Amino acid sequence: MEKTVSVKKLTHDAFRIYGDFANMTEPSGPKMGFGPVEFYRDMAILSLGQVGEAAFSVTRVQKRDNIVDAMECHHHTGEACLPLDGDILMHVAPASGTKEIPLDKIEVFRVPKGTLVVLRPGVWHCAPFAEKTDFVDCMVVLPERTYNNDIFFYRMTKEEQLRIV
Repeated sequence: MEKTVSVKKLTHDAFRIYGDFANMTEPSGPKMGFGPVEFYRDMAILSLGQVGEAAFSVTRVQKRDNIVDAMECHHHTGEACLPLDGDILMHVAPASGTKEIPLDKIEVFRVPKGTLVVLRPGVWHCAPFAEKTDFVDCMVVLPERTYNNDIFFYRMTKEEQLRIV
């Protein structure tokens, strides 16, 4: 029997254990100033650990089978992801503090275009899925070279893989 996982609506209560998110194209919340310039401050906070610089990158995810077959985590830093031109499906699992992924706790969230998702350090995740388009470009924010010096990547066995429904 094939294992499946359903897509959840992105809400603050449902996503709290993984991090935070904010709609960057329709800001709300505390702000400074009143037209013609308004500054919506501190909408989401990204922990960069002990480094002082952030690197801004783009991950282009092309349409592919909605099969969760890999996970990764960064033990010393958070990660931010902003889908720029389409909605994505993002799979996550709680931080475990080890190289063991809590496979039975994987969840999938629909992240609307323009919504910045900030993952806490140690949260398991991997490249998201383009939901309704051929590809989606996502801005990714991490400390420089995290992909080389703070990553644990795991390719799931066929028995561990999940189909997103």
